Amino acid sequence: MAKIRARCDTLDYPLPEIWIEPGRSIVAEAGTTIYEVGSTKFVPGIRNFLAVNGGMGDNIRPALYQAEYTAFPVVVDDSRPAETVRVVGKYCESGDILVHNATMQHFNAGELLGINSTGAYGYSMASNYNRNPRPAVVFVENGKSRLVIRRETYADMMQLDIPLENSGV
Repeated sequence: MAKIRARCDTLDYPLPEIWIEPGRSIVAEAGTTIYEVGSTKFVPGIRNFLAVNGGMGDNIRPALYQAEYTAFPVVVDDSRPAETVRVVGKYCESGDILVHNATMQHFNAGELLGINSTGAYGYSMASNYNRNPRPAVVFVENGKSRLVIRRETYADMMQLDIPLENSGV
């Protein structure tokens, strides 16, 4: 701070307000997104895919600026073989990739997959892309959970829609 004050004095410039917004560096590590596996697709010699029930609608960061995440099984089963997969979302877009290469146990449909460090901006940047509702937000501390934002419903999304017979068109 002394160097900034001295430089401002030298330039006869008023001392600016200095703000530090640590945001993501604090909050990101606090969040984990839990997805349900919808399907798997194994393309021999090409790639293995693991599709989940979310994606770029609830976490746009990988598609926007190539944010990298780590995926993990919520329930670990060491008896399953490890495989490298691409974790993809449900939005039918080529950029809907959450994790490019994750080596984990084999997953079956319906099992849960976690992605760490999604606490910063995940919900605030979430959208209703392709008319998908946003997920719930649950806080967990000391083994206790608390719903803080309920899962959005289709009724929530459509409440601002105006039926054509009332639109004046």
